[in-house]
Amino acid sequence: MATTASPAFDAGTLRRGIEEHTASALLSLYADDAEIRIVDRDTQPSHPKVLHGRDEIGAMLDDVYSRDMTHKLENCVVQGDRAAFVESCEYPDGVRVLAESMISLRDGKISEQIMIQAWDE
Repeated sequence: MATTASPAFDAGTLRRGIEEHTASALLSLYADDAEIRIVDRDTQPSHPKVLHGRDEIGAMLDDVYSRDMTHKLENCVVQGDRAAFVESCEYPDGVRVLAESMISLRDGKISEQIMIQAWDE
């Protein structure tokens, strides 16, 4: 009986996409039916912003990674069908953003993501 391993999540593509501002590379990590829930000051836990599918996720990634700011992958841990990562960002005026994500994986692709973010006011 032959067995095949599930494709592995590509943490290297995650790092390159974040740090090189490559939204298309990041989008390649998401399943077609992926969902992201975003919680922050404006979209609280009881009413998070929810993005469905690659079109909505791609539009958000294009917006975020086209901004004049630095992005750095601080940590990334992958275990089985789960992963977590921390991303820090900074605008030229010194305003900082920190985002933490917990993701569920299916066949090596992100199927669900919960992102909690905060920024300097």
